[in-house]
Amino acid sequence: MLDNAPEPAVITLSDDERQRCEVWTRVMGYHRPVSSFNKGKQGEYAERVCFTQPDDERD
Repeated sequence: MLDNAPEPAVITLSDDERQRCEVWTRVMGYHRPVSSFNKGKQGEYAERVCFTQPDDERD
């Protein structure tokens, strides 16, 4: 690593500069925005756990 490398820029936004991000997910074979889910389905979505499948170690 270079000793004279510039520091990374820090970007800060005030609340009035932010905008909502629309999250979509695949349900029953098609994509839908999470905001269109009913309260129960939104709660179910919030409880989901992401995982990473381990690499297959076949030689």
